[in-house]
Amino acid sequence: MKQPRHNSAQAKAVNAPTLLHWRFLLVLLVIILVFVGLGVRAAYIQVLSPDQLIQQGDNRTLRTRNDPVHRGLITDRNGQQLAVSVPVRAVWADPKKIADGDGFNDKRRWHALAEVLGLEVDNLIGKLSDPAKRFVYLQRQVSPAMADYVEQLNLDGIYLRDESRRYYPAGEVSAHVIGFTNVDDQGIEGIEKLYNDWLTGTPGSRQIRRDGKGRQVEILATEEGKEAHNIQLTIDQRIQALAYKELKWAVSYYKATSASAVVTDVRTGEILALVNSPSYNPNNRQGVSAHRIRNRAVTDAYEPGSSIKPLAVLSALEFGSAKVNTVIDTSPGVMHLGGRVVRDGRNYGKIDLTDIIRHSSNMGTSKLALSVPKEYLIDMFYNVGLMSNSGANLLGETNGIFNERPRWSDFDIATLSFGYGISVTALQLARMYSILGDGGIKRPLSIVKSDQPVESERVISERVAHQILQMMESVVKEGGTARKAAVPGYRVAGKTGTSRKAIANGYGEEYVNIFAGVAPVSDPQLAVVILINEPKGDLYYSGDTAAPVFSKVMAGSLQMLNVAPDDKNVSSLAAISGVTHEG
Repeated sequence: MKQPRHNSAQAKAVNAPTLLHWRFLLVLLVIILVFVGLGVRAAYIQVLSPDQLIQQGDNRTLRTRNDPVHRGLITDRNGQQLAVSVPVRAVWADPKKIADGDGFNDKRRWHALAEVLGLEVDNLIGKLSDPAKRFVYLQRQVSPAMADYVEQLNLDGIYLRDESRRYYPAGEVSAHVIGFTNVDDQGIEGIEKLYNDWLTGTPGSRQIRRDGKGRQVEILATEEGKEAHNIQLTIDQRIQALAYKELKWAVSYYKATSASAVVTDVRTGEILALVNSPSYNPNNRQGVSAHRIRNRAVTDAYEPGSSIKPLAVLSALEFGSAKVNTVIDTSPGVMHLGGRVVRDGRNYGKIDLTDIIRHSSNMGTSKLALSVPKEYLIDMFYNVGLMSNSGANLLGETNGIFNERPRWSDFDIATLSFGYGISVTALQLARMYSILGDGGIKRPLSIVKSDQPVESERVISERVAHQILQMMESVVKEGGTARKAAVPGYRVAGKTGTSRKAIANGYGEEYVNIFAGVAPVSDPQLAVVILINEPKGDLYYSGDTAAPVFSKVMAGSLQMLNVAPDDKNVSSLAAISGVTHEG
């Protein structure tokens, strides 16, 4: 039986509003949940955990700028620059940036970059193929022209950063003193290493905020850096250059293995020149062997030979076992000590102390050394600085070689008196002659200028020191062993030293030639030591090799320092500037 039509209509009327009601409630609930979620999220971000968004915002707007700081200058005593820092740039890459961008699609530009950097393009791409890396150096310390070229290539992920590079205007002349730095501007040789902390500064920094266009809008914080300090050396670059020129000539002319020279101010102990040959160019060390970098004047010790014979005479005068006019009988020119032989080149007969030094008599110095207590003689070697470092504290400096013995035989003492059984550096020998030149006052040598007074002590009486200088003056005069060491216009006191180099079973055929001296004798100003290592050819005595070099270095140095001549016997000083190289 059919239901009435009006019942169906009533059912629709009842159901329709109910469905609409639930849809409305559902939408309203979703909207409310969305707003609640947004509110909760906003509250979480702004109240409970705001740091993350702040950090992300700061990453976009905050930057730290480092103020550039350059390594300190190194200058000579007159202010001439010996080491300076010049601005350069480094080329670096961000492999992730390259991978996220066009990568290596523009082959032409990548080939151009590889060419200017001196790399194979495949090697260059291989370095940058790992997108996990964010920083890769391609080349350090490039020239401004190369940096501009790289910048113009405009490659995504390739950047430039500022840095500095050390430059040495004096080049090989002062290389052993100054040393050099590595690619990170850290000193690794010479003064650069010895005073690395003093020369190195730390950059200051500024934290800034910038806008969306990269413009600085606010300085948030600043941090002061540490200023780099300069160093002024005692070196006189004029004398340094002169000494190096003469050494370089001597090594070539005498076919020597190497040579060293030291010039000191006897009144202050300041080192005015310290050079070696062969040297190297610190601005381009590619292919330079280690032996060229070694500062031989402070690291290499040699038996000084006759150059320390004045100590035996000095010890006898100080102790009182001899006087200036004492005569020593050296006949017959040879003597036996404990089964060993000491001899002279010829029989000098009876000679005084001056002639012992003039003729460099082994017999004479041996007898004088044996005339004083052994401990007294050895103490004299200590007093003049031959058993300790020079005080300059240079990198790699050695104290020489001296073997203390519980018992000293007469032969040991004799050989010690004429420079065997002990090895010293050119720098130590320069200190000894500085002490003699300053009338017996001992002070440390120095290579860095300082206003602080240095400690000094008297180790030799002034009277005896002056007597020894007058005796050594005979060495460069007629009948002496080093007439070629004379300096026209100036009185010079010095001593030769020619010694054979020790080998495993005794002494070989290689020689070390030394001439050391001071001038002017009437008022000593400078001490100069010249060492020629292993000269080859017909000239192998120091009077023929080291002495001429000494003459040129001493003459030039005295003139540069405007030291007045004191040799009344020289009628004209024109000969000083006319000194020529000769064998």
